[in-house]
Amino acid sequence: MLAPLVRELIDAELPILAANGISMWAYSVLLALDRSPMRSQAALAEAIGADKTRIIPTLDELQALGYIERRPDPDDRRVRLLAVTDAGRAVKDATQAEIQRGEERWLGRLSAADRSAFLRVLRQFTDERRAARNLARESS
Repeated sequence: MLAPLVRELIDAELPILAANGISMWAYSVLLALDRSPMRSQAALAEAIGADKTRIIPTLDELQALGYIERRPDPDDRRVRLLAVTDAGRAVKDATQAEIQRGEERWLGRLSAADRSAFLRVLRQFTDERRAARNLARESS
């Protein structure tokens, strides 16, 4: 039941991403870096559920556009610290606002009670997934 809904949401987001000149991966990177400004490429990849080698072209593109900065970690020059720039935050904010307007239209089909329950359950699944990921990371 979720797969068709997820595809519908992705299909609605793709034109918004294209209009803002970014990919879904780029948007995921900007969202993650805006929540936590400095992190290694490996930590970022883990946070967004991507292979660390897969995100390198996305990071290269975002850096070329001036949306992120990559600097050597002063404690370990093999590690790159990442930060979103003001320009990257502006693109992320504009994209996020448009996506949220679409989500509001989509959620507007539900009654207030159903919407609240739906969002509560999504948060619960998200929190459980995050906790399981953190537990797996700590045990390895």
